[in-house]
This record gives sequence, structure tokens and C-alpha cells, in this order.
Amino acid sequence: MSVAGVLADTAARRPDHPALIHEAEHFTYGWLWERARRYASVLRSGGVRPGDRVAMLLVDTPQFPAVYFGVLAAGAVAVPLNAMATASEIEHVLADSDARFLVCAASLLARAREAAEPLGTALLTVGPGPAGTVDLEAAAQDAPPIDDVAVREPDDVAVVFYTSGTTGEPKGVMLTHRNILHNVERMVATPYMFRSDDVLLGCLPLSHGFGQICGMLTGFRAGISIVMMPRFSGREALALMTKHRCTVFMGVPTMYVKLLDAVDRGEPVPRLDRVYSGGSALPARTLEQVRSTFGCPVYEGYGMTETSCSVAYHYPGLTFRPGTVGVPITGVTVGIARPNADGIDLLSVGEVGEIVVRGPSVMAGYLGRPEATAEVLIDGWFLTGDLGRLDGDGHLSVVGRKKDLILRGGYNVHPREIEEILLGHPAVAQVAVIGVPHPVLGEEVWAVVIPARPEDVTSGSDQEIIEWGKQRLAAYKYPRRVEFTDALPTGSSGKVLKRMLVSKYESTVGS
Repeated sequence: MSVAGVLADTAARRPDHPALIHEAEHFTYGWLWERARRYASVLRSGGVRPGDRVAMLLVDTPQFPAVYFGVLAAGAVAVPLNAMATASEIEHVLADSDARFLVCAASLLARAREAAEPLGTALLTVGPGPAGTVDLEAAAQDAPPIDDVAVREPDDVAVVFYTSGTTGEPKGVMLTHRNILHNVERMVATPYMFRSDDVLLGCLPLSHGFGQICGMLTGFRAGISIVMMPRFSGREALALMTKHRCTVFMGVPTMYVKLLDAVDRGEPVPRLDRVYSGGSALPARTLEQVRSTFGCPVYEGYGMTETSCSVAYHYPGLTFRPGTVGVPITGVTVGIARPNADGIDLLSVGEVGEIVVRGPSVMAGYLGRPEATAEVLIDGWFLTGDLGRLDGDGHLSVVGRKKDLILRGGYNVHPREIEEILLGHPAVAQVAVIGVPHPVLGEEVWAVVIPARPEDVTSGSDQEIIEWGKQRLAAYKYPRRVEFTDALPTGSSGKVLKRMLVSKYESTVGS
């Protein structure tokens, strides 16, 4: 079974069940699979061959999964791009992936053309474009849907995701059919436990692994309905979940903060059966607020693109362990390690080290970058770059990113620990703790805070937060400076981009 089979199988089982709900329309599994095969027919006639890489610059409408599965049905490799990517970012991906084709939304044609033309990449639009462009949607109307879906081997690459590039040039993560399907099959069973009548709010970008694999692919495998939401807002999300009687929500922590804010402003609360959080750590206070507000379990998980998304999760029936991200999913092994020149040294229970992962869902490598691949794949283990610990029952705690670790005067300071403490202060809505260069200590601990209310920012309020931390943390841990802001910079996955904050504030040292 290839990844294309996820949709093919469900379309055969329940062709008339809504796969997607977008605006006022329902799109069935039968319609979606036929549309994908028509797209595959057009792509083949245009020269797409098995193994070719086809880049996708699309917004989250029903055309995204139709193109995605059309590419896979033709035997090609999907290379999804963030719809907000700049022309230079698009050009980098096209060149690095050696994509022969770029399928773009008609509304994004200007950026797509600017990136594709210098490279000679063939360009197709979804929707009418200027004269001379090929409209995949129009061509599909008269194209017969293919019956001979391309056969792919389990270790053939299915999708290439590009990393955010926050610590360097974006790299292409090669995920095989085996990688993705292993994760999808396990997640359908636990932790998601999808039922045939479940309705999921699809507010995570489909160009990102969380939205594409955990949301779309897992949802399609189970045969549920997904309500599409191209752009997230707390108010609109609550309205859509209420209107379409959603039973499941998946989101990143920043989305949960916006949902809670919308509820505080008087928006109605939908009746949900369960919610899932990933992408980055969900603060304990936020988790409890979500649980009490929506009256349902909150299941937090952990993973990354290089592991086909999911590594560990809480799930129904598992003892909830606050401060952890659950236990490794079936078939995935997690260790805590101290890397060295000779390989991986696994640490004992309770010790903090780098989280390492192995199993069928670990990527094939970085496209065209054997050296970068060798740095993170050692003795069959993938080095995540995250710090964590395992307890005696196998629950995993994520302490933070190695790159975010603050070294203050020779002491290791883990930002997440401090963030959890500061979130206990009533004036703190969100916080990011960073290490800012210091001439004597190496780094100093700063906290960048979004206040709970504008009136919470008064003369001396920063000192109140500092004192709050001082009373609850070791002397080398509490923040020496607090900066207030209206928003924290985040990437496409919702993670706070702390290096941007360091760059912003390091120039103010001494001021």
C-alpha cells in the first residue's frame, strides 16, 4: 500500500461519506479520489513520471488534497510549500529538490512564476491564470481518471518536507511510503481512536507535517470528515466547530491560547469529545484551562517532521502524567542519550539528555545532504536536538531544545522550566525565556512576556515577575530582565522562534 492508497481505500469503502467540508460545500471521498486521478492523468500527459518531484504551492482548499493524491497516484514525489513562502524561498526549494514541476494556486501565481521561470520549472495553476498558463483544474474536467495507480516500493520517497531553516538553510526531509504509513496506521489506532462519525476541524496547514500526516492522512485513513479552515482565528474556529458539530480538535499551543481568548470574549463553546496538542510544549496552565473550558480530555504529544511526525503521545486509557508528552507510539523506540564520537550512549531513567528515536517512521535522510544526514542518523538512531528524560513507566518529558539551552555562569538553564513557573503569575499570558549574550556570565536569562491584559503592564510590573521567579527558582535560573510584547514570533508549525527574539534583544544589552 502506497500513501495514495490511503485515499483510494477509503473511497472504495465509503464513497459517499464527506471527506471534506469547505465553506458551504461537502466533498465526498468518491469525488476526491476521482478528482485526484483526473489530476494524475493531466500530470502524466504533461510529462510527470514516477520519481519526479512535484512542488505544491497551494492554500488549504479541497484542491490541496486532490493535487497531493494526484501527484502520488502518478508515482511522483510531493514537495509541499508553505503558501506564505516568498519567491526566494520558493526558488530555493525548487532548486534544492530539483523539482520538474510546480503546481500553484492561481492567486499565488506571481510569486510562483518569479521563482520558477529562472530555473525552467514547468508551472501549472489550479484555477484560471493568464494566457499561456496550464490550468490543472480546467484540464482535469476532460481528462479520464487514471485506473493504473503507480506502484511504489515501501522505501521509495513519497514526500519531501522542507525544514523551517531557522538555524540554517532549509533542508529537504525525505519521507518514504513506509515511513508515513507506519505513523498513520499507528495513530489511527492510538492515540486518535477515530470513529467513523468523527468530525475534525482541519485548521493546521496541510503543507506542514502535523496537518498533513496527523490530520489529513490519519483522518482519511479512518474515513472521518474534516472541516477545512484555511486561516486560523479563535473566534472563527469556535464558530465552525459549533456549526459542523466537530468532535475532535488538533492544534498547536498558540491556537489553544487564541481559542481560550475567544471564549473569554463571549464566544460559544462547542461540545468536543477530545483534543490533541503538538508542535511545541503546551504549558500546564493552558492545558488545564482547555480541559475545564471544553470539558474533554486533552492529549499532548511529541514529534517532528523527521520522524513522520508522531513519536510519543498521551492517549485514552493511559494514565495521564502531567508535564510529560505520554509514551512512545507502537513500533517507535525512544532513548535519552549522550552522543559521542563513537556512537550513542544511552542514559539511565530520570537523567536528562538528548532525545533519540528509532523505528520505521524515521526519515530516509536529508535530500542531497549526506553529511547533514550522517550528523543526525547514528547507529540507527535519529538525534532530535531536543532534551528530555524518561521516567520508570516510559513517559517522556521534553525539557527543551538543545539550541535553546542557556549556559549561565557555567550552569545549564532549561527555558521550559522557567516558562512554566512564570505562567503561574496572573499577569503572564504567554512567555518565552531566552539566553541573551552577557560579557561575564556568557548568557543571561531574559523573559519575553505577553501580558494577560494591557493594564497589567505598569511601572514595576517587570520587577514583580522577576521577584515571582526569584522566589520559586534557584538563584541561577530566575530571569534578570523581563520585556513585554504584543506577540511572539512563530514559524509555520506554531513554534516560537526564540533565535529571532535573541537577535532582537541582544542589541539592547546594557540599555
